[in-house]
Amino acid sequence: MSDHRHRFLQLALAADALRFGQFTLKSGRLSPYFFNAGRFDSGSRLAQLGLCYADAVAAAGIRYDVVFGPAYKGIPLATAMACELAQRGQDLPLSFNRKEVKDHGEGGQLIGADLNGKRVLIVDDVITAGTAIREALSIIRAAGGTPAGIVVALDRQEIASETDSRSAAQAVAEEAGIPVVAVATLADLLEFASGNPELVGYRQSLEDYRSRYGIAAKR
Repeated sequence: MSDHRHRFLQLALAADALRFGQFTLKSGRLSPYFFNAGRFDSGSRLAQLGLCYADAVAAAGIRYDVVFGPAYKGIPLATAMACELAQRGQDLPLSFNRKEVKDHGEGGQLIGADLNGKRVLIVDDVITAGTAIREALSIIRAAGGTPAGIVVALDRQEIASETDSRSAAQAVAEEAGIPVVAVATLADLLEFASGNPELVGYRQSLEDYRSRYGIAAKR
């Protein structure tokens, strides 16, 4: 497992953003783990998280000009990553959207950098059904930008439905024709649990969940 993946999972566990037990997901599935990026709720945690995001994108080799955070959780995540990039000497523009179009003041739906003619990297927490990401893609294209890639914190690597064997991340990547990068995946979580005495007891339930809902392994 690469260093940024391990650091991210340690950080998520320490922040209680990664929890184990029994959780009913929006899909109705009963999951042995749950991830909540909202628990990265301090300056220190966000700074460390931004470092993990930046490392993941650098490892993927995505080329982009603007960092974009979809409302709401994507906004602090994209901001944290942009701050980390600036520390590395890569001071890139930042943009994000409003949930509702503003009809007074400066107006519009976008806040921050102009996207026109720019390659835009979307930064978010997870891709569940893909609805929020697809909305972000539409907003970027309408503003004249070109989506360059998507980076999320955790890819659960599970099928979208009984009739669609792709994960939500795979579906979005294929539809948009751009890479979707995860800081860590369910496979990483399984490896992490194996090497952590406090979590090894959860490994079997994670394996069982992956056997039932996981996407097919790449050949």
